[in-house]
Amino acid sequence: MNLSQGRPYLAIPGPSVMPDRVLAAMHRPAPDIYAGALIDMTASLYPDLRAVARTAHHVAIYIGNGHAAWEAANTNLFSRGDRAMALVTGQFGTSWANAVERLGVRVDRIDFGRNAPADPARLADALRADVRQEIKAVLLTHVDTASTVKNDVAAIRSALDGTGHPALLAVDCIASLGCDPFEMDLWGVDVMVGASQKGLMTPPGLGFVWFSDRAAERCRASDLRTPYWDWTPRAFADEYWQQFCGTAPTHHLFALREALTMLVHEEGLEAAWARHRRLAGAVWAAVDAWGQGGDIRLNIADPAARGNSVTSVRLGGAAERLRAWCEAQAGVTLGIGLGMESAVDWLRIAHMGHVNAHMTLGALSAMEAGLRALGVPRGDGALNAATEAIAGA
Repeated sequence: MNLSQGRPYLAIPGPSVMPDRVLAAMHRPAPDIYAGALIDMTASLYPDLRAVARTAHHVAIYIGNGHAAWEAANTNLFSRGDRAMALVTGQFGTSWANAVERLGVRVDRIDFGRNAPADPARLADALRADVRQEIKAVLLTHVDTASTVKNDVAAIRSALDGTGHPALLAVDCIASLGCDPFEMDLWGVDVMVGASQKGLMTPPGLGFVWFSDRAAERCRASDLRTPYWDWTPRAFADEYWQQFCGTAPTHHLFALREALTMLVHEEGLEAAWARHRRLAGAVWAAVDAWGQGGDIRLNIADPAARGNSVTSVRLGGAAERLRAWCEAQAGVTLGIGLGMESAVDWLRIAHMGHVNAHMTLGALSAMEAGLRALGVPRGDGALNAATEAIAGA
C-alpha cells in the first residue's frame, strides 16, 4: 500500500506545473498560419514578453528549449575567434560557457564555486586586465538552476561600467523569469535569455532572446549567425512566418498567450515576485529547522543570494532515498541534485510558476513524512516554521 494515488505534484525546476487554463488553451484544432486570428494573437505576445523582461527593446521567439535560446544568443553575439567572459556560479553557467566555446569563441571563466554569487570586484579586475578590450560580452546566469545561486545583476553592470570596458552584458534568466525581480533596462542588460517551461508556466519548447539597440548594432557583423538563429527577421519580421523561420509553434503560442494573461494582466508581475519570495521563504524556514538536528542544510547561506524559484538542499547521504520515498509513497517528485559534488547528497525543491501555499506546504509535509519514515536525523518544527513564513509571521 502507498499513498501516492491521486494527482501527482511535480516539484522539479522545469518543466513546472502548468495551469489547467494553459493546457486547455492548447486543446484546439490547428489554425490557419497565413491569416486571421493567429496573427493578431501572436502580435499581442510581444508587449507582454517585453513586460516580463522589463524592457522597451526587442524580443525574438525561437522553437526550442533553454539551450536553444543560448544558441540563439551565442550566434548573434559572437564571431569565430571573439572573446567572452563567463561568470560561473553553477552547472548552467558552466554549460553556457561550454556552448559558447564550442562555437569557436575564446572563453575566459571566473568560477565562483557553487554556493556564492559572482563578485563584481573580481570581474572589474579581469576587465581592467583586458587592456586591448577584446572581451565582447560578459555572460552571467541570474539564477543558476542547479546551485540556485542568484547573482546581483545590477552590481555586475556597475562593475563593468566602472572599468569603462565596452563589453556587452548577457544574462540567462531561464530559471528566474517571472519568479525573481529582474529589470533588463534599469540594470543595463544588453542581451537576456529565457524559456517557456519554468516561471512562464508553458510547456517546454519556446526560447526567447531579448536584445537592446546597442547589442543589435554591436553584433550586426557577427559571423556565427545563421538563417535560423538570426534574431533580425524574428524581431523585425515583414511576414508572419519570418518570426519563426517557417511554421509557427501554434499551440505553444496559444499556451503562452494564456500564461502571460495570467501572469501579466491578472496577477501582475510584482505580485508574482512577492508570491515566489513568500513560498521560497517557507522552504528555507523548513530546511533551516530540519538542519538543527541533522546533516541538512541549504546550499546558499545568504538569503539575498538565493533564487526564489528553486532551492538546492543538502541531505547528507539521504537525498536520493528521500526523493524515491516522496515519489513512490506521496506522489511528490523532487528535483535531482545537479552539478554538485555528490548528487546522492543533494536534491532541489522547485517553487516556480503555477504554485501556491498549499502546494509548497504539501511538498514540505511529504518531505517531513519521508524523513520520519526513513529515520533521517533532523530538527523539529519545520512545518511550523514553514507555515509561519507563509503567514508572514
